[in-house]
Amino acid sequence: MRPLAQRRSYRFDLVFQAAALAALVIALAALAILLGDVVIEGAPRLSWRFLTSPASRRAEDAGLFVALAGSLWVIVLTSVMALPIGIGAAIYLEEYSGRSWLARLVDLNIANLAAVPSIIFGLLGLAVFVRYFAMGRSIMAGSATLALLVLPIVILSTREAIRAVPVSIREASYALGATKWQTVWHQVLPMALPGIMTGVILAMSRAMGETAPLIAIGALTYIPFAPDGIWSPFTVLPIQIFNWASRPQSAFATNAAAGILVLLGLLITVNSIAIIFRDRWRRRGRA
Repeated sequence: MRPLAQRRSYRFDLVFQAAALAALVIALAALAILLGDVVIEGAPRLSWRFLTSPASRRAEDAGLFVALAGSLWVIVLTSVMALPIGIGAAIYLEEYSGRSWLARLVDLNIANLAAVPSIIFGLLGLAVFVRYFAMGRSIMAGSATLALLVLPIVILSTREAIRAVPVSIREASYALGATKWQTVWHQVLPMALPGIMTGVILAMSRAMGETAPLIAIGALTYIPFAPDGIWSPFTVLPIQIFNWASRPQSAFATNAAAGILVLLGLLITVNSIAIIFRDRWRRRGRA
């Protein structure tokens, strides 16, 4: 009886593995088809002129320079606002707040905020930053909105990285006479940094690809000049791609495909640089 049950369990395991493998193959095949279609349609449009030309009503003259500059402005400013606040909040919640009812309430709300649809953050940014603080349709308003969007991700990932540091490291530091802050700064954070950077990479990648919150606050779909400061009107790569993709002309669809390739390249480049720094820091910590 027992061997029969074992054989059934083994067969079920094989069926489950086959189903999981089939799901993986289908997902990869769909992704490959989509990427192949984008590359075939957009690759001929890629050129230095396409990257350095401003937006235009004519598809053959339109370029990505304005949207590319806007994306860089927004991502840099979002990082400046979100990362110090998010990492600092995670350190306080994990190392100083204890397990009071208020800390548990904050934990619950942060976890809930991480699952809120991005359009809700866009409406919040429209009400608070654009209208109440009168920031207008500026880079500052867009960056502040995206900072709110990625803040829960940064906090949660940083807390998980800090929580993964062994308690023995803290106890050894205290035994040598170090204070709480010295232990956190010199022992906990260096060991948690690779995990923190992983969360930062995920958060910034999401911010770079977001469209709905920026459309909700009134980011422009067409702007002929690059921003020159944090109060300038702006557009970003996802909005520019959306604008081109919504046009009926096939030439704009080609521009949209080329824009997707540029956005993918930018994401891969930024993530690769961050991963290289993370891995180097991890090897340095092990050494």
